[in-house]
Amino acid sequence: MPAASLDVHSSVGEVAYRQIRADVLFGRLKPGQRLKLDRLRIEYGTSVSTLREILNRLASEGLVSAESQKGFEVAPVCLRDLREVADMRLFLETHALDLSFAAGDLEWEGRVVAAHHKLSRIEQRLLAGSEADPAEWKRYDWDFHHSLVSACGSAELLDIHAGVYDKYLRYQMVVGIFRGEVAAREHADLLACALSRRATEAKAILATHINACVEAIEARQVLPADRAAA
Repeated sequence: MPAASLDVHSSVGEVAYRQIRADVLFGRLKPGQRLKLDRLRIEYGTSVSTLREILNRLASEGLVSAESQKGFEVAPVCLRDLREVADMRLFLETHALDLSFAAGDLEWEGRVVAAHHKLSRIEQRLLAGSEADPAEWKRYDWDFHHSLVSACGSAELLDIHAGVYDKYLRYQMVVGIFRGEVAAREHADLLACALSRRATEAKAILATHINACVEAIEARQVLPADRAAA
């Protein structure tokens, strides 16, 4: 999965950044949780000054909230933000999908097939009731969706899409959504469309794929309507 690098002047700081970012994305640091620097300093093995730099960077990514008087906390989640993130992901990914399907070559096809094979294997394990690391599952999900758009020809588009995907991912992890066989079938259908360059059909499948996940999260009734309620 994507993770932007942080200029913290030390490998220790970069490792801490990646760990904190992953803990936010996968819900180990809960939405709305206060991020106390003294505790984080011990837990992540880095200095308070480096932590401030890390948390400010995460605030610029929308994953942490920063207030001058209150310090830092994990950004809250709500249904309104979820819908906005999902709409943005769909907008970016369908545009990139169009470009990628038009420009994709044999190497691109190989990446897509390989990424789907890995994702399919872990989905089969989940469907069989086996234990699976959520981080591993979502890494393969990211790899597949990224491979589909990887031939779009725009590094800027891919970078923006990666950031939006991560915000979308956080909702899946916080609520704990895996739609099972339906989602696995949608992934297989996206693969078939990619190999036959059926972009219009692929975009329709992708819209269903994303919107159905949003509906499943909403159905859990565990998220507030907006940030004020959160």
